Amino acid sequence: MSTSAGSDEFPQLIHNWLRQAVSAGASDLHIVAGYPPMTRLHGDLTQLDVPVLSDEQATEQLQGICSRQQEKLLSENKNCDWSFDLAFDGIACRFRANLFYTAGTLAGCIRIVPSAIPDFEWAGLPQDLAEQLAFQRDGLVILTGATGSGKTTSLAMIVDLLNRGGGKRIITVEEPVEYIHPVAESSVVTQREVGTDVLTFADGLKFGLRQDPDVILVGEIRDLETAQMVLSAAETGHLVFTTLHTRDTKGAISRFADLFPHEAQRDVRYQLAAGLRAVVGQRLLPGTVKGEKRQLALEVLWNTHPIATAIRSGKLETIDNYLLTNREDGQLSFDESIRRLWEAGQITHQTAESNMREVSLLTRTRNRSRNFS
Repeated sequence: MSTSAGSDEFPQLIHNWLRQAVSAGASDLHIVAGYPPMTRLHGDLTQLDVPVLSDEQATEQLQGICSRQQEKLLSENKNCDWSFDLAFDGIACRFRANLFYTAGTLAGCIRIVPSAIPDFEWAGLPQDLAEQLAFQRDGLVILTGATGSGKTTSLAMIVDLLNRGGGKRIITVEEPVEYIHPVAESSVVTQREVGTDVLTFADGLKFGLRQDPDVILVGEIRDLETAQMVLSAAETGHLVFTTLHTRDTKGAISRFADLFPHEAQRDVRYQLAAGLRAVVGQRLLPGTVKGEKRQLALEVLWNTHPIATAIRSGKLETIDNYLLTNREDGQLSFDESIRRLWEAGQITHQTAESNMREVSLLTRTRNRSRNFS
């Protein structure tokens, strides 16, 4: 659910903490009793110059940002997600709040959502890759990675390409809505928020298919019903984007099939082999200078004939080798992406080593450079 709050009705302390977080360029503000408020800046946690919060202080401040509806959801579910707008010096900023209980005490994490959809150079997402994904005729595109790996941002950039390109009816189902897509000529975008505009992701898909869509974005696949609807939409001529929380592209395919009962998984693999267009894995790695922007590492798996065969047969272990040996098909492994970041001086050797399966790829690169010098 989305709300708009003025500074007069917003708790002053959280208002000040959010102002500091926005000013510093932080991505998140953490409010937990027993700790001072903390921000996350380029992957690192940093304490604000504020005393440790008591149970009463944390609860009072966090309850102060809740509407009656959010208080009701917290009481019933012990968790609540929503987005809200807040202005600093006349400039509107957007936030995503998650409130939860820990040891019986209310706590919260507030994500700072950039006011504008980032450009490709800043985000580190290759524009040619985004265009390839955006302008598929139909089928399913999955983005995968850990929480906070930039999946929502990448999807917003891809949808923005489609929106500005014109001629598209785009439906998004999100929890909550983060980036707001602007009105663009010859396109129509409706963004539905789970809990406010629609009850579930599956409902958003079911009714969205009756709203003449060309493109559908489903914020996350969490259950069997949503997975079934996503497959159905991709099979019936729509382009569908969604996310899964898995370690890599191979894991996303396995996780998708595992959402279904064992007896249905063979049929699901056949459907996925036919309807899947690509899986893109994301990781954000520390840059060479502590405290600076993190660097995006990618794994790109295009559903070529050999990949479709591996999906149908369930022999997903062959995918890792295929990623390494078939770059001409556009495939990209995490190891290769990380090697390129290291070669470009964007990450340290230590960071590269700790995030690669085959560290020998760095050694081979170093030896090759010596031979040419």
